[in-house]
Amino acid sequence: MKTQIITLESHDDLISVRDRMSWAKTPRILLVWPKYEKITLRHVDLKVLQRHASALGAQLGLVTRARRVRDDAEALHIPVFESTGQAQRVSWPKPRRRRRFAWRAPRQDLREQREQASVKEEAWRAHPVTRVLSFFVGVLAVLTLVALFIPRAQITLNPISKTQSLVLPVTASPAVKSVFITGSIPAREKRVIVDGTQTVIVTGAAVIPQSKAKGSVVFRNLTQQAVNVPAGTVVQNAEGVRFVTTDGGEVNAGVGKTLEMPIEALDGGVAGNLDAEAIDAIEGRLGLSLSVTNPEPTTGGRELPSVQASDADRQRAKDLLMQALEKDAREKLRSELAAGDLLFDKTMTLSQTLSELYDPPPGAAGTKLTLTMQVEYSVFYADALDLTRLASLALNASLPSGFMAASDAVTLKPVTTPSLNEDRSAKWTMRAERKIVQQINTAYVTQMVQGFGAWNVQSQLKKNLPLASAPEIRLSPSWWPWMPLVPFRISVITQ
Repeated sequence: MKTQIITLESHDDLISVRDRMSWAKTPRILLVWPKYEKITLRHVDLKVLQRHASALGAQLGLVTRARRVRDDAEALHIPVFESTGQAQRVSWPKPRRRRRFAWRAPRQDLREQREQASVKEEAWRAHPVTRVLSFFVGVLAVLTLVALFIPRAQITLNPISKTQSLVLPVTASPAVKSVFITGSIPAREKRVIVDGTQTVIVTGAAVIPQSKAKGSVVFRNLTQQAVNVPAGTVVQNAEGVRFVTTDGGEVNAGVGKTLEMPIEALDGGVAGNLDAEAIDAIEGRLGLSLSVTNPEPTTGGRELPSVQASDADRQRAKDLLMQALEKDAREKLRSELAAGDLLFDKTMTLSQTLSELYDPPPGAAGTKLTLTMQVEYSVFYADALDLTRLASLALNASLPSGFMAASDAVTLKPVTTPSLNEDRSAKWTMRAERKIVQQINTAYVTQMVQGFGAWNVQSQLKKNLPLASAPEIRLSPSWWPWMPLVPFRISVITQ
């Protein structure tokens, strides 16, 4: 059978494909989807093309491997083939024909059948008394629903309350990591850094080197080779007073050859004024090749009397500054602790000295000595949350029967001063107090007042419950005289 093959292109749409199909004069029309081009034909477009092919007296078929197109074609009963050759070789399934229903004339006896099928209302239903009673029953049902679900009551109870008090021993230790009901709590550490400056009047006396002693030395060769003596060679006497050569030179080869060179003391002052023949040593490897001595005394070293800080002055400045820093550290620690924390003052220690600077430095003259320090202090304390938790555990363990805590608030008061042990733990006793109230079963209260008149409920509650004052009852709407009948419309609040 002849088949019109139409290869689709990427620019084809519903209108262009219909136009191309209209030129077909064969009983079969085969649309070929290209492999690498996208054709924008939807499910409804295929249905339109199928109907158009049927109007042309032809059957529509597809050649494609696209999953979506194959599913749409299968739903519309359009045959799909792998290739054009397969479409021409195999037979196509016959298209489904629409069922045509024969027209029937309407029946003439429908009105009579409707009248026969209708059921006439019984006479008692139409009676006025029945209708009035039905109306009153409906109104009564509505009023019953209103009485059940519209009223709302709120009962505020003030049960009997009293103060629960307990004195308990407390031990705070750095080795404890959590709170125990036996009275042990962690001793937490707090660190703080403070700095300050202290100035004192210098009382020490000393001398200041004014000039350095000078002279000359003679180097004597102990070998057969020439020996080079560079500038800066250090020589000294037996007491360790050191001099340095100011020029360089060379001692001629031969044992006993000599060279005289100028020297200057490394340190100023009269210590450099030495007698003749006092210098006798050379520092370094030159001492193996040369000997040295000063044929003439060294002179020129002078000193001036001055005021300098002594070790006692530095210690006095440090003591004064440490007292001020410790005071500042205590104040800073107290300001950083939370309300209720208990500080163990005697555990405060100096953790480390971060900086310590004296002005003027040791050895320098000055009438005033200024010390600047930055130090770190550490101290142990008891955390308020740990104390509150310990008190709550102890109070709950001794709670009277029938009572409950009014709130989480607990008042803590130290009875004794904390005493420190050798293991850095602290022991003391404290008093814990809180307000407790009589327990009231709200479900019992709700059951007690359901459906009663509001004028009797107040006296009934005061008679049967341990209350400190008369209960407060609020009804909504305010003019409603009875308590609600359903429990969930009654709310009970205890203060």
